[in-house]
Amino acid sequence: MDPGHLLLLLLLLAILGLFVVLPIATVLAVALTDADGRPTLAHVGRFFQNPLYRQSLANSLTAGAWTVVLGSALALPLAFVVARFDFPGRLLVSTLATLPLVLPPFVGAMALLQVFGRAGTVTLLLQDVFGVRVDLMEGLRGVILAQALHFFPFIFITVSTALARLDPSLEEMGQMMGARGWRLLRRVVFPLVLPAYAAGALLAFVHAVDDIGTPLILNVKTMLGPQAYLRITAVGRDDPDGYAICVVMVVLSIACVLAANRLVARREYATLQTGAPAASRRALRGWQLVGAGSLCAGVLALALLPHLAVAMLSLSKVWSLSYLPSAYTLGHYREIFVRAPQFVWNTVGYSVVAAVLAALVATATAYLLQRGRVPGRGLLDAVAMMPIALPGVVVGIGFLRVFYGRPLPGLDVPLTATWLVFPLAFMVRRLPYALRASHAALHQVHPSLEEAAAVAGAPRLRAFRRVVLPLIAGGVLAGALLVFVTAAVEFSATVILVTRIEQSPLSYGIYVYSQSPLGRGAAAALGVVAMGLVTAGTYLANRLSGRGRTAFTLG
Repeated sequence: MDPGHLLLLLLLLAILGLFVVLPIATVLAVALTDADGRPTLAHVGRFFQNPLYRQSLANSLTAGAWTVVLGSALALPLAFVVARFDFPGRLLVSTLATLPLVLPPFVGAMALLQVFGRAGTVTLLLQDVFGVRVDLMEGLRGVILAQALHFFPFIFITVSTALARLDPSLEEMGQMMGARGWRLLRRVVFPLVLPAYAAGALLAFVHAVDDIGTPLILNVKTMLGPQAYLRITAVGRDDPDGYAICVVMVVLSIACVLAANRLVARREYATLQTGAPAASRRALRGWQLVGAGSLCAGVLALALLPHLAVAMLSLSKVWSLSYLPSAYTLGHYREIFVRAPQFVWNTVGYSVVAAVLAALVATATAYLLQRGRVPGRGLLDAVAMMPIALPGVVVGIGFLRVFYGRPLPGLDVPLTATWLVFPLAFMVRRLPYALRASHAALHQVHPSLEEAAAVAGAPRLRAFRRVVLPLIAGGVLAGALLVFVTAAVEFSATVILVTRIEQSPLSYGIYVYSQSPLGRGAAAALGVVAMGLVTAGTYLANRLSGRGRTAFTLG
């Protein structure tokens, strides 16, 4: 056993125990114990007895299911066309199909209100031309539409990648057996890509169920996330019902993650041949090219509509009861950069600190997992990856419960009253991304390089700093950038932890501005800034990691 590795292991377990295990354990303890500290299921049982909570659970599950259905309707045809056919602009289509993940879902919901809402562009157009009035953004259907347009790229990415890597000989054998057209797709192709589809669909489902920003923006309170938020912030931090809702959300998230892992690992859907060439793409011409182009244009027009609406809303001075803005202005950008610049600069600062902390913890953890000679590495890995299955609202409530009113050593005020709570919460939420990036980078560095430095007389720390770190810097930085871009638009944990408006990050600023019709322009301007931060960070992360669009699947 290496004493240095043991000391590092204990330090990491202490950090993760304080900021990961303790908040989650506290949430579970409040939900599963009575006032005297005895174990009980009474609080969870009351959840299922309360009609409001049952309705919230049903609405969340309904929204998740319909998000998968509508997302599949958008993603599957587009994935098949992009993966199987060659046509001008195919790579552009593939890139644009991932852009909805750049726009935070609650920002997209605000933009869709301006297009499909009660006085939206499409609503007015349908009423004027056809005499039909349909408010697509009313209630739960608005949440479903916004979530489907935002989360369908998860399904597109996984399915298109699986189709592109499919062994063409399997389809050829199916054709030799008489399978053609739909039958070939149903009996051969779809079973082979089913694990990939299931992984993407479950990812979209769990993100939809955990989403709290979209329902709050659309004023839909009867869902799990908003109910947990309202119970804790309106009733009080000691209200056990809020914690019971968190337990239900955690169980749903963990069940989805386990189901995705199990489906991906099922061997009956695996090909027996390795190293097979990828399926060749068939060139499209004539009416086939027109049909494929129309399909891609239709899906992308719908998927990118929120981005266009956000940009136009950020520049609009007057946009009410009209198809397009009747006057334009840059005043909304003056508002967010001159009158209230704290939202942008707080976000940049918090996200940078969170990225640095995550990179340090992730690099040390990855090093122990691969090079460490101490017991307990499996526990370390499990604890570090735990947040990937935790909804943001649960992390926020856990931080609030543990650190409210309890100053940490060296602080005169509770952690929740300082700006430090935001980067720490963001670091916890996105640590698995940085860990997997660091782990992958370190895996490519052979231990013999470090051993050679040790033989040459370099101490272990110097060997790591001079030999290993430069070789894994790209992967570590890519992981840190992924933490940065996701922290920049984090809302679920933020809305729980905000105590003072001057400390608020960008996502909370969008929520505050969007509550007033006069403030939606400023909210949209903050949304444009968010898109810029996420786009730039994701592009750099993809370039550094060399994984192309794979980084988008982490969002």
